[in-house]
Amino acid sequence: MTALRSVVLGCGSYLPERVLTNAELAMKIDTSDEWIVQRTGIRQRHIAAEGEFTSHLAINAARAALAHAGVDAQSIDLIVLATSTPDNTFPATAVAVQNGLGIHHGAAFDLQAVCSGFVFALATADNFLRSGAFKRALVIGAETFSRILDWNDRGTCVLFGDGAGAVVLEAQRQPGTSSDRGILTTHLRSDGRHKSKLYVDGGPSSTQTVGHLRMEGREVFKHAVGMITDVIVDAFEATGLNADDINWFVPHQANKRIIDASAHKLHIAPQKVVLTVDRHGNTSAASIPLALAVAVADGRIKQGDLVLLEAMGGGFTWGSALIRW
Repeated sequence: MTALRSVVLGCGSYLPERVLTNAELAMKIDTSDEWIVQRTGIRQRHIAAEGEFTSHLAINAARAALAHAGVDAQSIDLIVLATSTPDNTFPATAVAVQNGLGIHHGAAFDLQAVCSGFVFALATADNFLRSGAFKRALVIGAETFSRILDWNDRGTCVLFGDGAGAVVLEAQRQPGTSSDRGILTTHLRSDGRHKSKLYVDGGPSSTQTVGHLRMEGREVFKHAVGMITDVIVDAFEATGLNADDINWFVPHQANKRIIDASAHKLHIAPQKVVLTVDRHGNTSAASIPLALAVAVADGRIKQGDLVLLEAMGGGFTWGSALIRW
């Protein structure tokens, strides 16, 4: 019995030119490179230029993904853009991306699940493709978190950066086994009781302002490992696969200590973990596709590899995706 699968045709990324190092931050706020690296693993992050919007980052990442996939933009009939930092309250930043790519058909919309956004967007596009509603999709994670940071709050401003990553998915008929290429399973969760632990203190309806990111770091860390492993266990149970079958683990790049603890708890070998948090910081919904693009470009992730994705974000939201590349 065959199955429609969402197969990854290509991926791409884009990072703003401006690099902000820990040493530069230490000249502005009470922190140090040693303090940041020890607690987070972050050494630098990219910051969008004045006049450089989330849509600009997303368009560049989308073009890179289309070029890598070797497909024309006009073949795309669905765009799902994960972001918490849209260009405007409305319309969706996805339609700006659609227009920027010269696409005037199909559907384009934003999805908001903070740092879990790319996994949620991947699951959404996958369900649309498997239903037969669309044939080929761009799934993008793009953020300009530098615009919602309080640069006097050393507990948060050192953590985040800007960037975008994208993948091209195509609905393809596969044999219907765990050896199929494409997205094998996705698992999504949310629990709104934890809002106060990670949120932005503004919004159109509540304050008529953009607001700034606020976080209780220890609380987030405390919940992260358990929630992450929960949805990964679900992925293994759904497919009959296990940690030994994984070729690459590509987690949300928030904090190296969380990533290391999650991999250890799941018995995933350190050499299978893709880490970019040191170079990119936490780019929220962009972090997983940015990491994917790095690992594909340097030859680590190859066709046929089993790739495990996971993320957790404000809300809380969390999710996993298991993909045969």
